[in-house]
Amino acid sequence: MKKRLLLLGGGHAHLETIAAIHTLKKRGHEILVVSPSRYHYYSGMGPGMLGGTYTPEEIRFDVASMVSRQGATFIEEKAKSIDASKREVVLQSGESLSYDVLSINVGSCVADGIPQAKEAQIFPVKPIEKMLRLKETLTRKTRQKCLSIAIAGGGPSSAEVAGNIIQLVDRIGGHQPDITIYSQARFLSRFSESIKIRVKEILENKGVHIVEKDAMVRIEPDAVVLKSGCNFPADIVVSATGVRPSPVIEKSDLPTGPDHGLRVNRYLQCSDHPEIFGGGDCIYFEKRPLSKTGVYAVRQNRPLLHNLTASLEEKPLNAFHPGTPYLLVFNLGSGIGYFKKNGFTFDGKLAFQIKNYIDRRFMKRYQKLQ
Repeated sequence: MKKRLLLLGGGHAHLETIAAIHTLKKRGHEILVVSPSRYHYYSGMGPGMLGGTYTPEEIRFDVASMVSRQGATFIEEKAKSIDASKREVVLQSGESLSYDVLSINVGSCVADGIPQAKEAQIFPVKPIEKMLRLKETLTRKTRQKCLSIAIAGGGPSSAEVAGNIIQLVDRIGGHQPDITIYSQARFLSRFSESIKIRVKEILENKGVHIVEKDAMVRIEPDAVVLKSGCNFPADIVVSATGVRPSPVIEKSDLPTGPDHGLRVNRYLQCSDHPEIFGGGDCIYFEKRPLSKTGVYAVRQNRPLLHNLTASLEEKPLNAFHPGTPYLLVFNLGSGIGYFKKNGFTFDGKLAFQIKNYIDRRFMKRYQKLQ
């Protein structure tokens, strides 16, 4: 019996399913893919794109081409909400799309709530297209003068953005900016003391200032105001304050976890609506909450493909197992990386080369389907 599979989002967790569209069609199913852009950018290479190591084309998938080449339907539009009772997705245009099985992979956005002046120049680290705009702005303005750049947030993204801004300006021969990271808690608070100290040392040696335990509370047109009451100049603000699941989940009255992501069971399935599945940053995995990192979305690829196919054909589902601790490499710019796997860490050019090899191999695997 022919059924309709609707993929909401073209992100990391949907790549294997998108690659298998031709097989699903041969089994008699209809596939629709809805995404706000024909391109999906690989977030792990975003800082490298900012620094000029990669071009935008090298870090993105042409999802529209991947879908249409296999004879399925791609709709370039943003979802407004999901009506689970009617089994419909409502688009921003007002159009509704029905489904038999739905998979949600709509990603995340920066968890930002800092009051800001209308004239302030603010660039969130997500979506990655914002990093491209930041790169264009920095390329133009740092050739004219030395900028003050404030980065909100004390996680890995802030470290990677700071290091790659320095790399970018070095490459174009601009005036090196004055960069300060403002962290609400300790810098890299969820990592070990040795990692904090070493990454901080690398950045400070590059001229980056790090302010801890004093978050931004307001952004003015040319300054930031901290919780302590201190004011610091800022021509440009980069927001790297962590991410939250796409708001489309909450707008849809679907069951959510504490992080407001779609609550899914061990099958990546919404227990209240068994025809709905999800993956990536927009889900809350109730068995074991997962960090918002692309590694888990990639690991969900094959289990999600199996379970979507099984749901379409009323066959048994397979459980998703998050797996062992993942390899993490920070791209700190200028060809320098910081490598972490279990308790083993090191930094330098080899660390970045390992990340570069893994990332390029991942991209090549799916870009060949474009």
